[in-house]
Amino acid sequence: MLQQNSPIEMMIIDDHPMVIEGLRSLLADQEGIHIAQAHTLGEAAFRILGEQRIDVVLLDINLPDVNGTDLCARITSAFPQVRVLGISTYSEASLIHRMIQNGAKGYLLKNASADELVRAVQLVHGGQVYFSPEVQKILAEFSIQEKPKLTRREQEVLQLIAAGVTTQQIADQLFLSPLTIETHRRNIMQKFGVNNAPAMIRAAVDHKYL
Repeated sequence: MLQQNSPIEMMIIDDHPMVIEGLRSLLADQEGIHIAQAHTLGEAAFRILGEQRIDVVLLDINLPDVNGTDLCARITSAFPQVRVLGISTYSEASLIHRMIQNGAKGYLLKNASADELVRAVQLVHGGQVYFSPEVQKILAEFSIQEKPKLTRREQEVLQLIAAGVTTQQIADQLFLSPLTIETHRRNIMQKFGVNNAPAMIRAAVDHKYL
């Protein structure tokens, strides 16, 4: 539950100053929410995160200096206590899914109402996730149409990786070489379109392999 003397400290990262001002206006009178920072450049925003308490980052995908999805991954890796909420005009399933893989706890389109925005901020700050109804529909269609096909062996390797088993232990258990296990790991990541193990696990959960 929100404390009146401890508001949610928010940062907005968006390439359009007018959008930032619009978001400020929407959230200005909301009790328990404080816009602590707003930036049009991702690198400047990232530096501030190491210097000041920020609870929720409202992050656009399209930024002039960095890719928003990549910045999302950097933020969630370097500052795991910070909750990232994506907000964009982009409704492509692949971009939304990439944000989720990179650690975003929610995603809104910029036509969201003030009430929906506030609800999303409060939910992600509280440790939950929030995706607008339109985004949920997009993701559901994406999951059905784009689910990667893993071989039986890849699924076995994936389940063991998710269980925290080391490459050598997996190799011993499956009577394969460590090199073969690493090849399976790379193939799985390639099929999911990710480049690290945590993102692979999130993608596997999204596609109901775990």
